[in-house]
Amino acid sequence: MELIKYIILGIIQGLTEPLPISSSGHIFLFKTIFDTNLFNSLNFEIISNFGSFIAILIIFWKDIVDLVTAFFTFIFKKDKRKLTKDKFRYCWYVVISTIPVGIVGFIFKEKLENLYSIKGLAMAFLITALALFVVRNIKGEKDDKDITLKDAILIGLFQMVTIIPGISRSGTVLVACLLCKLKRDTALKYTFILYFPVSVATMILGVGDLLETPGIETLFIPYMAGLIAAGVVTFFSYKWLSDWVKKGKLWKFSIYCLLLAIFIIIYFR
Repeated sequence: MELIKYIILGIIQGLTEPLPISSSGHIFLFKTIFDTNLFNSLNFEIISNFGSFIAILIIFWKDIVDLVTAFFTFIFKKDKRKLTKDKFRYCWYVVISTIPVGIVGFIFKEKLENLYSIKGLAMAFLITALALFVVRNIKGEKDDKDITLKDAILIGLFQMVTIIPGISRSGTVLVACLLCKLKRDTALKYTFILYFPVSVATMILGVGDLLETPGIETLFIPYMAGLIAAGVVTFFSYKWLSDWVKKGKLWKFSIYCLLLAIFIIIYFR
């Protein structure tokens, strides 16, 4: 039964990580409703997030390789700088958009668990619902090469608030990108390119705690089961998100978050 619970949590992580509905918020809600203590601090969340990381890395592998190659080509091959300057600038904008949440995450690393509360979760889902509804009809015109320093900074500032449980990282960044008038597919790509540095930093910060967990060796099989479940489901849930974003159906996620917030308010009154 414990193994099944870990798999279920992995499925929840995989389904909600790409979608603009907050994976951490859903896992906390599941934990609260079923009164389960499967988490050792944030350890399992880090493990399952790694499963999602692998899935999204597979999806964006070509883009990552292309950007990294262009970045170093610009630095070391002067004769090709004109061809790679747009992607070089894109890489720096990703760094700039990541810095604010990196600073906030580092400062509040030890306090993240204290931010979790069921009332706060309901409020966070309401905020997410409102944000997604506001941008439901926005169709930008900017491509990758049209992203500006101002856009990168604004998106980075938006991403800071995603350390709050229930505030979806992908949803918040996607909203910021659309408000900056990026095309829907461009916004989706930038949102998930930004996922990589944030996710890597989160995993690095959590490795020490993970290795110090008493009896960690006994959790290897259930943790791996959760990781695999998260990875497989993440792959398919991203495809779902991609289709809905391109078709302008973000409002459906808004309705879901609103209904979930109402459920939480009523269930835990």
